[in-house]
Amino acid sequence: MMMLISLLAALAAGPTGGALEWPEFRGPSGDGISTAAELPLVWAEDKGIAWKTAIHGRGWSTPVVRGGQIWLTTATVDGKEMYAVCVDRESGRIVHDLLLFRNDNPQPLGNDVNCYASPSPAIEEGRVYIHFGSYGTACLDRATGKTLWQRRDLPCNHFRGPGSSLVIHKGLLVLTLDGFDVQYLVALQKETGRTVWKTDRSFNFGNTDGDLRKAYSTPLFIEAAGILQMVSCGSMAAYAYDPDTGKELWRVRYDGYSNASRPVFAGGLVLVNTGFGKADLWALRPDGRGDVTDTHVAWKCTQGVPLKPSPVASGGLVFMASDSGIATCLEARTGKVVWKERLGGQFSASPILAAGRVYFPDEDGVTTVIRAGEKFEILAANRLDAGCMASPAVAGGSIFLRTKKHLVRIGK
Repeated sequence: MMMLISLLAALAAGPTGGALEWPEFRGPSGDGISTAAELPLVWAEDKGIAWKTAIHGRGWSTPVVRGGQIWLTTATVDGKEMYAVCVDRESGRIVHDLLLFRNDNPQPLGNDVNCYASPSPAIEEGRVYIHFGSYGTACLDRATGKTLWQRRDLPCNHFRGPGSSLVIHKGLLVLTLDGFDVQYLVALQKETGRTVWKTDRSFNFGNTDGDLRKAYSTPLFIEAAGILQMVSCGSMAAYAYDPDTGKELWRVRYDGYSNASRPVFAGGLVLVNTGFGKADLWALRPDGRGDVTDTHVAWKCTQGVPLKPSPVASGGLVFMASDSGIATCLEARTGKVVWKERLGGQFSASPILAAGRVYFPDEDGVTTVIRAGEKFEILAANRLDAGCMASPAVAGGSIFLRTKKHLVRIGK
């Protein structure tokens, strides 16, 4: 399976090594890493920008890129209308602006952290898959924008709005629905939208308050213990599943909830964020079965762990920035702190790593670029007029930053 993943990554690479597509939240391998040999280092409103396109409404979803298209989602601030938007990659021109779902009485969000268009799409040849949590999921023809199928019958009380992005596995589309009331994963047949399997979270919440049952994380596929596993963080527990059947393989219990960070696989360990309450980063050995809380936690990091952004790992090191702007580098194998420094700013978006650099976009419009190494070194601090809640995308040597108002292509 790892050979297959490597082959797919190679097929997505251009002649200079720059990945030509960004198919889902956090990219081709789901971990924020791009194989681009070169990316822009310095930019501002008046330099380094190829185009800048206004996007109506509000959305925190990551753009997905394939061929000449970029797709993203947005919604009205009140959540009554939900859209899919396609932008031409070369010119920034809007190709499709499609109203997919109307909602008469969307549930109030209760805060400004989330919005109604936070889940990221997934894209492949000929099709793009759009997801707004329980408000609706649709499969669109990329050329025409025509809806090929849709589902609006997958219940979940998100309470604070949807957040988990969908993922593609073979012929399946896997959705995560961790709500106030119910918590489950469901796999749909890509061609038709038909339900193939549905698995409820096995953690016994008992009398736990509903606000402590919800989560917003997105699964990650790994190969470990000789099999493909789908690792998924929920409230109070992280799980591994067989993605073909939805069968639970193992789980680890913790005290966190409202998890938004996506897991990372580094040094043979799965790194999971325990979420709100108090965020810790746990490193798990993924070769167990059943409840492995007492046997398979290799290390824990309890300081400087973000509540919302995901970490990124490369070269035996893990890099992360807390919501309040503390950047930390850890040894992936041991969890030992290599360095910890203040970036400043507030962070919700997850970083990307490419060409030996880590890019951290913040909520005020500054993207801090550091060297991905054992010594802390800021290479650039680039400011745009509006900040990022959405995580960046990379394709063809360009960075696609979705700010609170625009989609911006940085690079040639």
